[in-house]
Amino acid sequence: MSAIGCTLLLSWQLEGSAAAINVAGSLRMNSYRLGMQLAADGPGLPAAAASQLRAQLVQMDAILTQLSRGDPRRPVFLPPSADIRAEFDRVALTWRQKVAPRVLGLLDAQAPAGAVRVRALQGDIEAFVREADQLVNLIERDSEQRTFWLRSSQLMLLALALVGTVSVIYLFFNMIVAPVERLRAGMGRMRERDFEVRLPVESKDEFGQLAHGFNQMADRLQGLYAGLKQLVSNKTAALEEQNRELALLYDSAAFVQQQQSAESLCDGFLQRLCDYFKADGGSVRVLDPVRGNLHMLVHRGLSEDMVDGEHCIKVGECLCGEAVQKKVSVVHDMRHMAQRDQLRCHREGYATVSVFHIHAQGQHLGFFNLHFRTPVTFNAAQRALLDTLGQLLGTAIENQRLAAREREMAVSEERNLVAQGLHDSIAQGLNFLNLQVQMLEQSVRGGQAAEVEAIVPALRAGVAESYQDVRELLNNFRTRLPDGNMAASLKETVEKFQRQSGIPVRLEADTDGAPFPREQQLQLLFIAQEALSNIRKHAHATQVTVRLHDRQDFELSIEDDGVGFDPAALQSQGDGHVGLHIMRERAQRIDAQLSVDSRPGGGTRVALRVPRAVRRAA
Repeated sequence: MSAIGCTLLLSWQLEGSAAAINVAGSLRMNSYRLGMQLAADGPGLPAAAASQLRAQLVQMDAILTQLSRGDPRRPVFLPPSADIRAEFDRVALTWRQKVAPRVLGLLDAQAPAGAVRVRALQGDIEAFVREADQLVNLIERDSEQRTFWLRSSQLMLLALALVGTVSVIYLFFNMIVAPVERLRAGMGRMRERDFEVRLPVESKDEFGQLAHGFNQMADRLQGLYAGLKQLVSNKTAALEEQNRELALLYDSAAFVQQQQSAESLCDGFLQRLCDYFKADGGSVRVLDPVRGNLHMLVHRGLSEDMVDGEHCIKVGECLCGEAVQKKVSVVHDMRHMAQRDQLRCHREGYATVSVFHIHAQGQHLGFFNLHFRTPVTFNAAQRALLDTLGQLLGTAIENQRLAAREREMAVSEERNLVAQGLHDSIAQGLNFLNLQVQMLEQSVRGGQAAEVEAIVPALRAGVAESYQDVRELLNNFRTRLPDGNMAASLKETVEKFQRQSGIPVRLEADTDGAPFPREQQLQLLFIAQEALSNIRKHAHATQVTVRLHDRQDFELSIEDDGVGFDPAALQSQGDGHVGLHIMRERAQRIDAQLSVDSRPGGGTRVALRVPRAVRRAA
């Protein structure tokens, strides 16, 4: 590599020196051209000739500057020699102190230049050309010397190639041919059933590993022939273990096919795993991909402190969150971890914690843990079994979600049919009534019944309000949810309310809890829509505040600064107030707690709360 680098450097320097010779040679050509121009023009210099001479002076200065600074891109540079640099300085000095000033003097003089001054200038040019010749000769001698070193380095490369070839042949024979011959001879003896043959392991390279593997094969063959009975026993034990694995798979597959809630499904799945692997504890977590949360759905054998502290973790947080982020199944041995004292699992007394993923159709749904207080290791077969069980559970959870979405679609289609029926009957009837009222108004205006004309505007206002209520009912029936995002649906409802009523609304949303089933989300959204509809119809409010707090408990409140009402008087009406009655029925369907606080002139607050005890996971 050094010889190659030296060759490249010398080649680059020779290229630069050759270009420098050409550039330095151009000094002589330009100098002669300058002298010939002065001799041809004689004592008087026309304006065009003077302009051309000035351009040649600028070109000569540019050439000297290029030689002085060099140009690595061409490349062009003077060789790094003290003699060459000194000669170049003399050439530059002669040009700048003698030739260039004389030429400029001739060009700047008012009177025509005399022949004596021109001949003196030509003498200076001759001296400048001799110095430039000397500079070119020095560069050529330096190039000859570098050419000699270039050829020497090339000869060195040739010698290195010859030595390397001989060395490679020698090493090839000793490191490859000889070990292969020994291996061939050993295989010949093994073919003759000489199981005592062993190869010497003389290195740690691939042939050493091959010889070691050959010796292991010989040991195994010798052991097989010597202990066939033990081998049959081991195979029988392996078959029994496989039968246990198949029994677990069959039992788990049959269990997850049953109709049950997600909590019951995961709890029965976790129980079977804990019993099979004799785990001291475990948990199943589901992933909320929207917020990056991992919610603990079920657990076994874990302390309440650990459950409360880790009921919800972020992706990338702690050991389990890191495994989800990397999407790999891991088994952590707490004894060999540097920061084990900072981990809650280690403080709880667990020595081994495993993380295996739940996924279906390429979609990551969560993971399950197995905790052991004594150190445990999983072989490849057990890891494959747990991965398969994770796929089985993931498929069952995904099937539950698909079934829930199918039910939602069926309900949605039914609501669309109801909405269509309402639109085709009540809405059109009200519209027709509105037209009739307009015609009646026109007729009355042409007559003398003044009292009838006073009633008609109120009648029209009632008809218009009824029509608006029907349209709002139709919109509510057609409500659809985004994928598990309650906050987005609530925001869309609030924006629609603002557009319809013109009342400003402040929305405060703090959502980090587990997602609701889609049926529950629809009921919650309908309650919010009904509360906002009551505000639009009756409250005469100027400001509405909607607060959503979604953690372990779900809380939704809708407040207005309207006229309010007397709850005692409303209670005496029984179920006469249809809006509140509908909201209470919807709250009862999802086991939620609904409260309405109001007083005349003090606004109204509708609060909805779903405790963690009755909250179901999606």
